[in-house]
Amino acid sequence: MAKVFRAKMLAAIEAAGICLPPCYPREWVAHCKSVGSGEKALIYLGRYLYRGVIREQDILACENGRVSFRYRNAETGKSEKRSLTGAEFLWLILQHVLPKGFRRARNFGFLHANCKRLIALLHLLLKFDPNRFKPPRKERPPMLCSCCGAEMAIVRTRIRPTSSAVVAVVPRIGVAL
Repeated sequence: MAKVFRAKMLAAIEAAGICLPPCYPREWVAHCKSVGSGEKALIYLGRYLYRGVIREQDILACENGRVSFRYRNAETGKSEKRSLTGAEFLWLILQHVLPKGFRRARNFGFLHANCKRLIALLHLLLKFDPNRFKPPRKERPPMLCSCCGAEMAIVRTRIRPTSSAVVAVVPRIGVAL
């Protein structure tokens, strides 16, 4: 069935006069199963793809075989516009389809990233200590004084807003600090 789907898809693309990019995959994996008329599956998949890849309002125009859309540049963080042929645009969209066996995870409710306070409250109510699962901290090797060779102790640290931490270190000579 995957071969039939691929052949029909390529025939439809050629009939529409769209040229495929030279780097499109020669072998496809198609998982086909009967879903009735397919209307509900199409609505679900359309909503799922748009939410994960591009919003409908970010597609600005679809004219003369070209699709113009708006996207956020990851490097600059600014919104930019781009125009591609229909096949190139579809290729970008299809790169976001997960391989067989994978699924996109979405966290809702208290598992959402914005619910850190609620997670902390749940830890408190359930008497759960997440720190017990952290690896133990490595002990620092002792710092030795370059003059006398005695072990040094950190007395005070000061963090300046513009630079890294400045540490005041004094030799430990049996005097309680």
